[in-house]
Amino acid sequence: MRSGTAIGRVRGLGSAKSGTHHWLNQRLTAGSNFLLVVWLLISILRQPSYDYAAMRLWLSNPWAAIPMVMLVASIFYHMRLGLQVVIEDYEQDQNRVALLVVMNLFVFTTAAIAIFSILKIAFGAAA
Repeated sequence: MRSGTAIGRVRGLGSAKSGTHHWLNQRLTAGSNFLLVVWLLISILRQPSYDYAAMRLWLSNPWAAIPMVMLVASIFYHMRLGLQVVIEDYEQDQNRVALLVVMNLFVFTTAAIAIFSILKIAFGAAA
């Protein structure tokens, strides 16, 4: 027994068979976001002081910089997946491609700037 209407089968409208991969990526990034945010909160709460010098010294340690880069990458990828679903579900066909391109440019450039900044501090760039 097939699902959908007869006209939908004639037009070739049906499942794109890619929803499971997107759904799984969304759930995996949500889980990694949770674990990495818990790590971030615990790490910050364990600091002796919260001034600029102490936080800069903390972030220059590879044990803090690597999970921080992972957190930024995971959060921005999760945001991209969620925005993609919103745009695909609620936008008209004419605007959809343009909005997806703008959204991808925004997410990837913002994530790249954040990761570049973390790595610059981690490698000991002067203030």
